[in-house]
Amino acid sequence: MSIFRVFDIAGSAMTAQSLRLNTVASNLANAESTAGPDGETYQAKQVRFMAQAAAGPAGAQGVRAVEVVNDERPPQFIYDPAHPDADSEGYVAMPNVNVVEEMVNMLSATRAYQTNVDTLNAAKSMLQKTLSIGQS
Repeated sequence: MSIFRVFDIAGSAMTAQSLRLNTVASNLANAESTAGPDGETYQAKQVRFMAQAAAGPAGAQGVRAVEVVNDERPPQFIYDPAHPDADSEGYVAMPNVNVVEEMVNMLSATRAYQTNVDTLNAAKSMLQKTLSIGQS
């Protein structure tokens, strides 16, 4: 594998993790929202990833975000008859966002992003050392 391919692979992973971080931020921002943009109870979103296939026999050569899907868990119901969105029995449908799970997702995505930055920096350093050897 060419050292230059490392930049493609790490770059694709950084792009995918960036989308994951944006999705987590959206979920956390809407954790207490009783209605989403469509007027329905907000549903947490999750990012699905897929390995990118390379041309030839090299196998997977990176990752890409395939889609952002709704988390299919049911909404959480809380009893609050004074809430304007309460149903006839006094229950309010709250988003299915698990704040602790989202914080773990955020930490995981941040660490994955940083790991790929470190990989890019290591590859860049190797290329610089290779060029300096050629100049001697």
